[in-house]
Amino acid sequence: MSVSLWCEEEEDVQPVGHRESASVRAPRDPNASGLRVIHGLLRSQDRYLPSPLYTSLIQRDPKRREELAKWTLEVCCDCGSDESVFPLSVSLLDRYLSVTLALPASPYCLAAACILVASKLVESEPVSADTLCAAAEYEFMSSNLREMERVLLGTLRWDVAAVTPQDFIPHFLSCLEELEGDNTERDFISTLRRHSDTLTAMCVCDSRFLGTPASLVSAAAINSAIRGLESKSQREMSHMTFTLAALCQTDVAVLQCYSELIEDALSERLRSSQEEEEQKEGGMEDERSSTPTDLREIDF
Repeated sequence: MSVSLWCEEEEDVQPVGHRESASVRAPRDPNASGLRVIHGLLRSQDRYLPSPLYTSLIQRDPKRREELAKWTLEVCCDCGSDESVFPLSVSLLDRYLSVTLALPASPYCLAAACILVASKLVESEPVSADTLCAAAEYEFMSSNLREMERVLLGTLRWDVAAVTPQDFIPHFLSCLEELEGDNTERDFISTLRRHSDTLTAMCVCDSRFLGTPASLVSAAAINSAIRGLESKSQREMSHMTFTLAALCQTDVAVLQCYSELIEDALSERLRSSQEEEEQKEGGMEDERSSTPTDLREIDF
């Protein structure tokens, strides 16, 4: 009998500009998925929620926290980090601030330390300290980042493997795929995963979802993505919504409410980005119109 050590690794070629040209990954193990894993994550998720006091303080004045979260997202994207690094980084940031209730002298050094710890935990080739210093335009040095990393780990007592919305997405999608059986196309699940990842990242940045259980954010993001794709009938979408509500152990009305919150937040962001583009274009037009096009109009 032949013995094979091959575990079907697949070479994942990254776009140009990412930290690594290719990464080798094994496919998802079906034994590490399903209801047993979901129930384990549900039991653990509440331990990693920020305190109610911190949540209420941030929701009164969310600007600074959202700035740090957006900067963290930009750095993770520029470094080509795994999709689970960003939500874990923000979770570490929120939990640290929840304990201390005060920003350090260099807030970006704290955010960079969170990225560094999350990257070390998730990736085989973590982001380097020098890369993070460069991303912050050398507002802090590598030695400061290492010291902040030690402070972060000490404050959180090395309990850094937090449960995030990203952890639930593959398990929820796997259950939906099994539910639909042969009726679910592979392309649909792949597209649904990408849209869910995007909506989850938006929720992590948005302080309105701070303090919401990770499972509920994940299920609401998937539900919003299903509604946005409009590739299923009303009956199929309702069935998927009920399934997601059962998986995250919440009421269907609560899941629908959070799905609508996500859709409103997405519309708000799209509208604000469109207004910013129009303002930029208007400013360029004003600049052009005030420039004389004829040499005779120039007063020497």
